Amino acid sequence: MAFKNGLQSSDDILSEINMTPLVDVMLVLLIIFMLTVPVLTHSIRVDLPRASATQAAENAHAITLSVDRSGTVFWGQAALDRAALAQRLAALARANPQAEVRIRGDRRVEYQHVLAVMALAQKSGLSQLSFITEPVGNAQP
Repeated sequence: MAFKNGLQSSDDILSEINMTPLVDVMLVLLIIFMLTVPVLTHSIRVDLPRASATQAAENAHAITLSVDRSGTVFWGQAALDRAALAQRLAALARANPQAEVRIRGDRRVEYQHVLAVMALAQKSGLSQLSFITEPVGNAQP
């Protein structure tokens, strides 16, 4: 826009562009994009089980609990009942609260047996639980 200063006697026209409205518009657009982009990128996905798992790093101090098809729980190779398992998990939690417990559940075992092992571990104070599974290509029918 051309403005004439009334104090100057010359008839020169100011030929500079006023940048303030342009900067204001750009800042408003920037704020709008900053608010809308995170909303678009954080959508809920339901198809997560399709991803294949990678093998976890070996931890020599991790405890492996196996639950067979009948619901029997094994600590290493020794079969335990619920009371003995609760005592061992409580002792493990007292010795090392950050110990990792890995659960190997037979795929045909009822869910309640695996859930009972998880609940015992949680009640004892252990919070690092993981599951051991077969890779998709090695699964047996």
